[in-house]
Amino acid sequence: MSGLRARLAAEHRDETGASPVEFVLVGTLLTVLTLGVLQFGLAVYVRNVVHDAAVEGAYHAALADTTLADGAQRTRDIVGRTIGREYATEVSVREESSLGRETIEIRVAATLPLVGLLGAPRSLEVTAHAPVESFD
Repeated sequence: MSGLRARLAAEHRDETGASPVEFVLVGTLLTVLTLGVLQFGLAVYVRNVVHDAAVEGAYHAALADTTLADGAQRTRDIVGRTIGREYATEVSVREESSLGRETIEIRVAATLPLVGLLGAPRSLEVTAHAPVESFD
C-alpha cells in the first residue's frame, strides 16, 4: 500500500504538461481582454463620429440660407460616409429658443456597437445645438 501511495504522490508532484494548459488559460484571458479594449475603442469612435456629425449638421442647418432638412441630410451623409448609413437610424431637427436666442437642435439616435459593428439599435443618442444665423 505504501508503494502505491508513493507512486501517486510522485505523479501528483509531476508538472509535465502544465505549460500548455497555462498557455491556453493565460492566452484566452489576454485575448478576451484585448478584444474588450478594441470593442470599447470602437464604441467610443462611433459615439464621437455620430456626435461630430450632429454638431456639423446643426451648424449647417443654422446657416441663414439653409433649411432644417439640409442640416439633417448633412448629418446623415457624414455618418453614412464614415461608419455606415444604418447607424443614423433617426435624425430629428428642431428650432428652439434658449437663453433668448434661437437655436437649432439635432438629435441622432444610433446603434451602439456591442460585438464588432453589431449592437442594440437606438441605444446611443446624441444631441447638438447651434445658434441660428441671420442676415440682421
